[in-house]
Amino acid sequence: MPRGHIKCAFPAALAGPGARQPPPPKHRAKPLTPFNLRVTPAPMITQERLQQIVDRFEFLEARLNSAPDASEIAAISREYSELKPVTDQIAEYRQILSDLEEAELMMDDPEMAELAAEELPRLRQALPVAEQDLQIALLPKDAADARSAIIEIRPGTGGDEAALFAGDLLRMYHRYSETQGWKFDIIESQETELGGVKEVVANIHGEGVFARLKYESGVHRVQRVPTTESGGRIHTSAATVAVLPEAEDVDIDIPAQDIRIDTMRASGAGGQHVNTTDSAVRITHIPSGIVVVSSEKSQHRNREIAMTVLRTRLYDQERQRAADERAADRKAQVGSGDRSERIRTYNFPQGRVSDHRINLTLYKLDQVIAGDLDELVDALAADDQARALAEME
Repeated sequence: MPRGHIKCAFPAALAGPGARQPPPPKHRAKPLTPFNLRVTPAPMITQERLQQIVDRFEFLEARLNSAPDASEIAAISREYSELKPVTDQIAEYRQILSDLEEAELMMDDPEMAELAAEELPRLRQALPVAEQDLQIALLPKDAADARSAIIEIRPGTGGDEAALFAGDLLRMYHRYSETQGWKFDIIESQETELGGVKEVVANIHGEGVFARLKYESGVHRVQRVPTTESGGRIHTSAATVAVLPEAEDVDIDIPAQDIRIDTMRASGAGGQHVNTTDSAVRITHIPSGIVVVSSEKSQHRNREIAMTVLRTRLYDQERQRAADERAADRKAQVGSGDRSERIRTYNFPQGRVSDHRINLTLYKLDQVIAGDLDELVDALAADDQARALAEME
């Protein structure tokens, strides 16, 4: 791509002609002067367009400082926080272009030419890096990235060993959540006699949870000698993980006539763990057939939890439908959330973890199972960004 070409797909800042436009700031930054031919950007997004993003950011900043209505604060703050890293990258990109122009002009000055000759290689090397960083900042954002998430883990093929592995995955995500400062609440859990997991649903609360965990959806495979194996043979088992962005009340409208609510006695391991009142709640969404159960001590709390999970699953269905339509003419997409896709293998004898989507193998299985997922997540996010950039070209 030629130097200075920047493409943009940032919808909020580049609204169409019919959208409400922000008033110009009182003290607009001095526009960049035209550059000579050696560094002139031939932008697919012009400096004027970049300035529109800056103007929008300054308008939002002024609105926040003028104490808007409480109803506006959340929406303005969200857009402001989204635009802040973009405007920072625009400022860095412009500064490098300006410094490069100045250095090239200095080459014509005998007294400054030596200094300029030292600066030019650094600036020419920094420019493509700044261009790429700006491209990444301008990529369209997933509106759900900032949300909390619901994670569902179920054993697949492999019997008791698959259930034990599902329990290992649950503890892995719990520990990772702790390192990120997120709150991890188990909503529903069914355990096996050996301590494995038949099914578990958890709510992970925090900023940007879905952005970090959305690549975890799919089939996770384990290769190891089960504790139940007396002959020392390696078995292959699997568990499925689904990560759903938590839905808000405004996302999904569920008419009362579309649900059936049943109360029942919560099951448990016996003794004090068994409820003696009908506090557990089961909600059935009649049109889709989705059934959600919550078994906390409070029936009121159970209704609230079950409705949150139901809204999240319906919201995810709609997101998946829209994603499938967008991906109809694309053969592959990392992090698509395809629940049937085998995404990762955990090989205990070799101490390795292999992510099949990006052909990444790490020989640090113990750390990964203990919740050290950042290297995997960062690599998946970087690959996703690279694919998005390639689609823009």
